[in-house]
Amino acid sequence: MALEGEFTVTNVGAGNRIDSNTLLFGVIGNPIRHSKSPVMMNRAFRETGINGVYAAFHVTGDRIADFAAGVRAMGIQGVNVTIPHKLDIMSVLDEIDPGARAIGAVNTIVNDAGRLIGYNTDGIGYVRSLKEEAEHELAGKQIVVIGAGGAARGIVYALANEKPARITIANRSVDRAKELAASFQDLAEIEAISNDELQVACRKADIVINTTSVGMFPNTDETPVDADWLKPGAVASDLIYNPLKTKFLQQAEQRGCRIHGGLGMFIYQGAYAFEYWTGQPAPAAAMRETVLAALLS
Repeated sequence: MALEGEFTVTNVGAGNRIDSNTLLFGVIGNPIRHSKSPVMMNRAFRETGINGVYAAFHVTGDRIADFAAGVRAMGIQGVNVTIPHKLDIMSVLDEIDPGARAIGAVNTIVNDAGRLIGYNTDGIGYVRSLKEEAEHELAGKQIVVIGAGGAARGIVYALANEKPARITIANRSVDRAKELAASFQDLAEIEAISNDELQVACRKADIVINTTSVGMFPNTDETPVDADWLKPGAVASDLIYNPLKTKFLQQAEQRGCRIHGGLGMFIYQGAYAFEYWTGQPAPAAAMRETVLAALLS
C-alpha cells in the first residue's frame, strides 16, 4: 500500500541524499545493532533513486507505544519489526492485514498518512527462498519446525498453504507449540510436540527448519538439534543468516543433507516490505549483493 504520489524515481543512484524531502524508514528490535537491514534497504533506495534513508532503532519493550507515536509524529514512512517485538507491536497499530492477523505477528509497518498498518512478509519471503534454493515442491512433504515464536508463526502459515503432508512444531514450551498448531489446523495437518520427541520427528522429516536464534552470532557453536537425527537427502533449513552457514547447517551437510540458509528469506522479506512502502519492484539482486558483502567483510 504505497502512498499516492509520494515516491518518484529521479536518477538511479540518487537515493540516500539527505535533504528536506528525504523520507525516513527504519527497523526496530532489541538487540538491533547486529542488523544488516540498514545496508540492504539503503542500497535498495540508492538502486531505485528513491530519496529515502533507513536507520536502525534500539527500542525496548516498554517503549513500543512511544515509538509508534513517534512514527506518526515524525512521518516515518515504513518500519520493519524484528525480535522481540513482532507480537507486541500489534497492539499499537491502527489496522492489521488479514494475513498478519492470522499469523499473529507483524514484521512490516506502512504509515499511510498517520494510519499505521501491519503486514507480515516473513512467511512469504521464507517460502519463496526455500522453493528457489532448496526444494521447489513442498506439497506432500513432512516438515518439522523448531520453535514457536513470531518468525515461526509466519513460516507455518505460509507452509500450510503449500499443502504439505504434515507440519510438526517442536518447542521448549509445548503449550506454545500447541497454540501455534491450533491456529492453522484448518489449513493443514499440524501437530505440536515437546523437544523430547524431536529426534523421532526429525528422522521422518523431509525438511527440518530452525526458526530459533540458536546458533546465531556470536553463539555460533550452538545447534538446535543433532544433525545425526536427520535423514540423508532431507533439507536442513535455518532462518539465521549470520553466520551464513550455521553449525547446524555445516553438520547437516556432512550428514548428506541439502542445506538452506536464512539469507534468502532475509532478502525477500525486505524486498516485499520495500514494495509495500514504495509500490515499486525491489532490486533484490542488488540487496543480496550488499548484504553478502557486509557479512563477508
